[in-house]
Amino acid sequence: MEIKIVKLEYPEEVNIILGQTHFIKTAEDLYEILISSVPGIKFGLAFNEASGPCLIRAEGNDNKLKSLAIANIKEIGAGHAFIIIMENAFPINVLNAIKQCPEVCRIFCATANPVQVIVAETELGRGILGVIDGFSPKGIEKEEDVAKRRNFLRTINYKLE
Repeated sequence: MEIKIVKLEYPEEVNIILGQTHFIKTAEDLYEILISSVPGIKFGLAFNEASGPCLIRAEGNDNKLKSLAIANIKEIGAGHAFIIIMENAFPINVLNAIKQCPEVCRIFCATANPVQVIVAETELGRGILGVIDGFSPKGIEKEEDVAKRRNFLRTINYKLE
């Protein structure tokens, strides 16, 4: 077995969701979930089929994001892995609906941070062992950090004034 680190490549202004699924209709079902969850969302999604023709299946309403999703999932190369790359929405807006999709088995991360995917490769293929999502902690928040966090959530309208 060989362990590889795959650094996901995407612009800073997007969010991603990386997960595992199990069926060919995933691409269409995730498309429907995303398009109906957030007005104005732009996204691309891709998933690695793990049997039959073993194709990368892709959908989306933005060609740039769809191409990024295809490039990233191809680099990961793990069967049944999927990635969603989105703009004009946060994972919090769509994550529960995605988790409720009957084909979705697990979510590895939902983030705007830099991500490294830890991939194992055997003679059968590749599988995702886990992810490195962002950076290690640099300290414990102080009162001014708490105030900044609370203010930020109100600035983006996720909490009442």
